[in-house]
Amino acid sequence: MRYIKDVYTNQIEIDKSIFIGIVFPINTLDDIKLNIEKAKQMYPKANHYCSASLLGEGLEHATSNDDGEPSRTAGIPILEVLKHHDVTNILCVVVRYFGGIKLGAGGLVRAYTKATSEVLKLTNFYEKKEMLGYRITFDYSLIQKIEYILENIAIIKDKVYNENVSYTFYLKDNTISVFDDIKHQFMSIESLPSEILYIKV
Repeated sequence: MRYIKDVYTNQIEIDKSIFIGIVFPINTLDDIKLNIEKAKQMYPKANHYCSASLLGEGLEHATSNDDGEPSRTAGIPILEVLKHHDVTNILCVVVRYFGGIKLGAGGLVRAYTKATSEVLKLTNFYEKKEMLGYRITFDYSLIQKIEYILENIAIIKDKVYNENVSYTFYLKDNTISVFDDIKHQFMSIESLPSEILYIKV
């Protein structure tokens, strides 16, 4: 299952109507209402603020709202796009400024589907993963080698430069054995409690 960490927006125009897709990361049911209100503040005087959300590891909570559009032409299409992206803890609001041309039921479904799909193309997705943590202390001469080893296999949380160098990091899949060739040169290796972190996918 994938997650998002930031808010993204994208605007499209269809037959003079403006559709603005906004995605919000959410953690609780209360976040849904709060972020729909935020969308209304961001884009006042729009005609519709249609939305859908997915929440929970097993998608226990799913919502959709047509906000005045004909039934099942807005909220459900938004929800279906979210479901196809293997994502949870997300709210998508599509704001519509009516341009004077009626799109019909089929046109509305296509417009809300497209607005959702387009904003998701811009979105960075993350996976949650439990990762092993370490703190290593070493000489300045090893910095380049350590950086090279950790580049694609770890999330570095902290770097401290004193008399020696200390890195705090979390390994994605590997174990501390990746340092077998040079760990005899470390001043210390300390294991830290594992943490659940977001990995970009």
